[in-house]
Amino acid sequence: MTSPILVQAEVREQSHLHSGITDELRSSLNEDDILGMTQMFKALSDPNRMKIAYLLQQSEELCVRDVALILNSSVATASHHLRLLKQMDITKSRKEGKNVFYSLKDHHIQTLITMTLEHQKEKHCHG
Repeated sequence: MTSPILVQAEVREQSHLHSGITDELRSSLNEDDILGMTQMFKALSDPNRMKIAYLLQQSEELCVRDVALILNSSVATASHHLRLLKQMDITKSRKEGKNVFYSLKDHHIQTLITMTLEHQKEKHCHG
């Protein structure tokens, strides 16, 4: 069994060889950006919210009632998920009379949903 001290020394020795790269990468880490990305993925980790994002990517805009109907959920549940997605800057909304319509915030979110789906489909193809 290798001693932990020897392992640490080996890691330090190998790190020294790549210190320019590791220093540059370490300085590129912006904690606020990382936290924001984490929160976005966390919001989309719920299957219903991912379904909503996918639906909005497909249709561009839906009202709360349409989302509830498609998901076979209550209007309150659909509204809750849509509100959370809006708070996370994933969707935006506009009001028309009594109806609130939601769409994806911007092309970055659309690309994220598209790329995620493509990755998922490729994963199944290449099994």
